[in-house]
Amino acid sequence: MPRKPTKGYWVRGHFVAYGSEEDSELKRAAKWDADLSKTDLKKRSAHLQAVGEQLLTLKPSLLQGLDLPPSLREALAEAKRIDDFEGRRRQLQYVGKLMRQLDDALVATIEATLAEQHRASAAQTERLHAAEHWRERLVADDAALDAWRELEPDADWQRLRALIRQARKDAQVHPDPAPGQAQRKGRAWRELFQHVRAVLDAHESPSTVARP
Repeated sequence: MPRKPTKGYWVRGHFVAYGSEEDSELKRAAKWDADLSKTDLKKRSAHLQAVGEQLLTLKPSLLQGLDLPPSLREALAEAKRIDDFEGRRRQLQYVGKLMRQLDDALVATIEATLAEQHRASAAQTERLHAAEHWRERLVADDAALDAWRELEPDADWQRLRALIRQARKDAQVHPDPAPGQAQRKGRAWRELFQHVRAVLDAHESPSTVARP
């Protein structure tokens, strides 16, 4: 019994089967063509390409939480493995193509997840800067301990004072370096930073870790 021919249509000399992935993409593109200008389409395509590339920077735990098609997950994994510049560029173009096949709801979810990671990263950077500022002030000014009590009222004050005194001694032993040389810091300087950072990280609101 002869096999029933596949139904479809021809596009620029290429046969497209009804119901295929390519058919869905062409229909979606046709809808965009009806609703959007060519400039809008180019901007949207470039945006989705960029979002697809940003997925490569997403933490594994956040990436796992996204309901991505298997083909896109495989394409992203392959892009991470490719070292060759041209090969990686072509693979990222393929990632962009797959991104254009996603529905708007999933794209919005991806963008929200990327924004969530960005906010977390920005908050962490802010805490690092605050920790550096607190350390410098604690070493430079005894009165800074009074302000620090608001953040760590139950601190081991004897240990903290000893750590600050040692950090000051380290700064005297290792003065400011000559131009072009890295400044050497002692163990107490690093431990003081780690202590301050741990306390600041324990606070949920960024406003509570603002620089003094």
